[in-house]
Formats: sequence, structure tokens, C-alpha cells
Amino acid sequence: MTMTGQDTEAVRVLRGLEDDRSSVRLRAALEAGTRPGRYFVDKLIERCAVEPEFFVRDMLTWALTRHPVSVTLPALLREVRSERAQARSQALHTLSKIGDRQAWPAITRALLCDADDEVARSAWRTAVVLVPHGEEPALAAVLATQLGRGERETRLSLSRALVALGDVILPVLRPATAAPDLRVRTHALATQRLLRDPDAGFEFAIEEAKRILALGGSG
Repeated sequence: MTMTGQDTEAVRVLRGLEDDRSSVRLRAALEAGTRPGRYFVDKLIERCAVEPEFFVRDMLTWALTRHPVSVTLPALLREVRSERAQARSQALHTLSKIGDRQAWPAITRALLCDADDEVARSAWRTAVVLVPHGEEPALAAVLATQLGRGERETRLSLSRALVALGDVILPVLRPATAAPDLRVRTHALATQRLLRDPDAGFEFAIEEAKRILALGGSG
């Protein structure tokens, strides 16, 4: 069977996505998004799971957002259950960019509490985008179980996710400010500060929380 010009171009782009050179992979992802076709979706998702370069992964996600949700969503929902952490993380990131709330049931407690920090951060950001009206308090309760977790980047991501939910987080933050774990108390107080004043900055909020606790207060 003779290949058409479109077929030839598609094969070239698909090969480009696997090229050893990141610049070629980036260009191929750009082309896959510029001229979307369902034959690109599986390969784009496959590359998301293994692509080492952040800027290429970001272009892969952009390319997926250019394809019909009816095609991308089922594949992404399968991917969030992958055994590969990067596959889960990037699929979640892509779902947050697509913003279709049909994906909400896939944002499970297991993902929100994933042992891999990057996966958990992606799940927090995605959950805040997709959470249906009325489900915010339940989401806040799960997110609050992660207070004190990880290093600065992880704690900042969690605070941002909680603050994005608004005042519904206050009932779950208050008990956390009296938790036995000092990191949890500090993180909870800092998040309260950011909710009151989003412009305060995370470092300032953390240092203020430490001063409050050093003086025997609870905010």
C-alpha cells in the first residue's frame, strides 16, 4: 500500500519523538501538537513516561492538550495507575492542563499520598483544578495528612494547593497547629499565614511560624 504524504509526515514525527537529540524530540512534539492526529497520542504518552528533559516533557503535555479529550482522557486515566512514577506524575500534570472534571474520580487518596514526592505534588495540583464543587473539604482533609512532608519544594506545593481551596482548609489546619510533630505544626501555621496573606511568601511564613512556636504560641 502506498503511503500518503500525511502518512510519511506522521512517521517522521513519531521517529523524531524517539530521537537521541532533545532538540529533535522537542521539535517533533511541537509538530505533533501543531498538526494533531490520534495516531500521535499513544506515542506522546509513552514518551512522557521516559522523557528525561523537562522542557521536552512540557511540550509533550502541550501536544496532548491539542488532541481531542475523547482520545487523550482514557489513555491518561490508565497512565495514572502506571508502576512508573514519572508516568503517573506526567499524566497527572497533563490532566491538570486539560482540566476536564471527568478525570476527578481518578485522583485517588493513593495518588494524593503517593510515596514519590513528584507524583504527590502533581496529584495535589491536579486535584485543586478538578475538584467538584462541594468536595473541597474532603480534599482538604486528605491534603492535611501530608503537612510536614518532604523538603521545601514539596511543602510549598502542598501549601499552595491548600491555599487554593480557600477557607475550607481552616478546620483541618487548626488541629494540625497542635500536632505532636514540630514540622507539621510549623507547616500548618505557615499555610494559615499564606491563606491570610498570599503575598507574604513561603519563607517568611515558615520563619514566622517558627517564631510563634518558639514563643509557645499556636497562631
